[in-house]
Amino acid sequence: MFVAVASFVRAETPVRVVSVNVCTDQLLQLLAQPAQIASLSPLARDPRSSKLAQEAGAYPQNDGKAESIALQEPDLIVTGLYTAKATTEMLRSLGHRVEIFPPAYSLDEARDAIARMGGLLGPEAQSRADSLLAAFDSRLEALKATPGPRPRVAFYYALGNTAGSKSLAGDMMAAAGLTNIAIELNRPYGGALPLEQLILTDPDLILTGQPYDAPARATDLLDHPVLKATGTLREIKSGASWLCGTPFVLDAVEELVTLRLDWSARQ
Repeated sequence: MFVAVASFVRAETPVRVVSVNVCTDQLLQLLAQPAQIASLSPLARDPRSSKLAQEAGAYPQNDGKAESIALQEPDLIVTGLYTAKATTEMLRSLGHRVEIFPPAYSLDEARDAIARMGGLLGPEAQSRADSLLAAFDSRLEALKATPGPRPRVAFYYALGNTAGSKSLAGDMMAAAGLTNIAIELNRPYGGALPLEQLILTDPDLILTGQPYDAPARATDLLDHPVLKATGTLREIKSGASWLCGTPFVLDAVEELVTLRLDWSARQ
């Protein structure tokens, strides 16, 4: 559910903020004053992980280790729930203020993350968050209103896993007007989907991510000749947009809408 930005406003605006997570990196870049950003995470400049990888080159990177982060004398550290827990615990034990952002499992939770970061960074960031959320809502409403049929779709990725309806990817698929086959397979949280079952389910489209740069066993299954022979494979180009609860999730939703309309035109 949406969480009002004002509920996160602090009395003091942080001056030196460190991010230790690629998702908080992007929220920080979108909302903070440049001078507030003391450093970003080791993944901040990775274009496969961050939509703001190029822009991150303007800021220092940290190594994710508590000792070096403490030397940067931050007055606020933002990180993810599953990111370097030992680092988080050590920084807190040293008296540093650490704010943890859980993963977003829905578009509403992505909105909450934007709102929360804006409130933590001070009044100017709060105002920027308000503007971002207004634009987010308007764009999402327009994307959801795109007419046309709702094809049955599987999001199939590394190690033969699929995205369930109770996930950020699943919520994005629903917003784009796609029917997630995980629902009929009773896999609300996704998980492993054997190739044989995927083929027998006969989805209209099978969405896959971009291949890794080097051969990797995790994605070997996506090159299976049976999978390619379906003629329904579509490669998602907006990979980094799927990873975090940021405004960029709507870039992925827009790509899905385009894929849906293209599929519809071919019927």
